[in-house]
Amino acid sequence: MSNRDIVVAAVRDLFGTAGAEAVDRWVAPDYRQHSALAADGQDGLRKLLENLPTGFSYDPVRVLADGDLVALHGIYHGIGTQPQVAFDIFRVADGLLAEHWDGLTPQVNRTVSGRSQTDGPTTVTEPGKTEDNRALVSDFARQVLIGADYGVLTDFISTTEYDQHNPEAADGLDGFGAAAATWAGQGKNLDYTTVHKTIADGDFVLLQSEGTFGVPVVYYDLFRVADGKIIEHWDVIAPIPDKLPHDNGVF
Repeated sequence: MSNRDIVVAAVRDLFGTAGAEAVDRWVAPDYRQHSALAADGQDGLRKLLENLPTGFSYDPVRVLADGDLVALHGIYHGIGTQPQVAFDIFRVADGLLAEHWDGLTPQVNRTVSGRSQTDGPTTVTEPGKTEDNRALVSDFARQVLIGADYGVLTDFISTTEYDQHNPEAADGLDGFGAAAATWAGQGKNLDYTTVHKTIADGDFVLLQSEGTFGVPVVYYDLFRVADGKIIEHWDVIAPIPDKLPHDNGVF
């Protein structure tokens, strides 16, 4: 099985009917956890699964595979009072889930753009352009997200098509600019300091980054690229908790 297939099957069993019984089948004995929702190791994950509420479910939307890392974009139902949009990253080793990172944010019913936080294309295309797209988004992160050089935005983002799924931003560069100005007025500047992971698969590139947005956060930004320009964006901005149920940190 490919790493993509391993993660899809594992998540289906772990969050489906098999539940905690599937931990020994899919999860490495030295499983390393970075989520704020579970303690470290197999036992931490097993305890989480055993205590999931009635009615819990997970709806996967996108899957990206890049070497030993597989990223999922989907929606959790039954965690908290409303559905949670999430990015999950798994590291696969020897056919087992060996490490996990995630970021969750509440699902919003009405967004500025009219798009949902997860709709849009889901199938990975143009696998031959993976490395070109990785390079483009990496340069964008370095110059714009970390370097804050907004004068070069149009070098990276299309001026004719930029579909936005952040619930507070409208489509297009003007929509992004207006949202950024509103956030700044609220004391929430988009401050990126470090990109920790870049997962590229065809026309999709996911960044996991560290920074602040009023408070310390982990940024998950998913970009879709076409003809050498970013044309679509999804994200999760998740505050970093003061305390975690393990000593591994969120990165």
